Amino acid sequence: MPLASRWLVAGLLSLSWWSVTRPAEPVPPVPPAIAAAIADPRRPTEQVARDPDRKPALVMAFAGLKSGDRVEDFMPGNAYFTRLFSAVVGPNGHVYAFVPSEQVANCAPAEIAGIQAMARDASYANLSVQTDSVDNFRAPEKLDLLWTAQNYHDLHDRFMGPADVAKLNKAFYDALKPGGTLLVIDHVAADGVGLRDTETLHRIDPIRMQQEIEAAGFILEAHSDVLRNAADDHQRAVFDPQLRGRTDQVVLRFRRP
Repeated sequence: MPLASRWLVAGLLSLSWWSVTRPAEPVPPVPPAIAAAIADPRRPTEQVARDPDRKPALVMAFAGLKSGDRVEDFMPGNAYFTRLFSAVVGPNGHVYAFVPSEQVANCAPAEIAGIQAMARDASYANLSVQTDSVDNFRAPEKLDLLWTAQNYHDLHDRFMGPADVAKLNKAFYDALKPGGTLLVIDHVAADGVGLRDTETLHRIDPIRMQQEIEAAGFILEAHSDVLRNAADDHQRAVFDPQLRGRTDQVVLRFRRP
């Protein structure tokens, strides 16, 4: 590659994702169904306590979640969002939660205890939990919304295989109805580092994430700044006690054409 071309590529890679994308979309008003889900008395106290940091009403409104939707929560963890989805979509909708067998085998039991407890709770009749290898992901039916929060970076890590990310993104695309939404939330890495920090800091460069997802055919429709934190310098692990729960996070809404 000519020297001038190498300089151009290096310059593009060093750009901040925020400087090359269009302005963030304003968050729409929170619909009554989402407000009611936030107030659901079935929610565990420790999950309610996380609401000020995770801003679930705003991110679900941004995603366009509504009653009757078919939703997949990919790698639901403690079921923080899964519980909310169940209440929002109601009896005419359905929530699927996909727990990769790699996560079951390699992570602490506490990481999936929440979704296991929810699966045993008869009041969540509109929930189905799936477990299989990450590369075997398939949705049981065409979905309105596929959601993954703070997990996309994990797909590149050793404990997940790593996953065949290109194959998985194509499976995400195939899982959605035409016009369906893929909503991705993840911890932001330093500009231009690509996948360097996924294993160590549990962060990913949004440019790399966008490139991978768009390669499967998705269109980036909008992003939201509701989880941005300018005080996060992207140099510490997301589990650092002084930062945990308050990392700088990107919220991306992709559309299947």
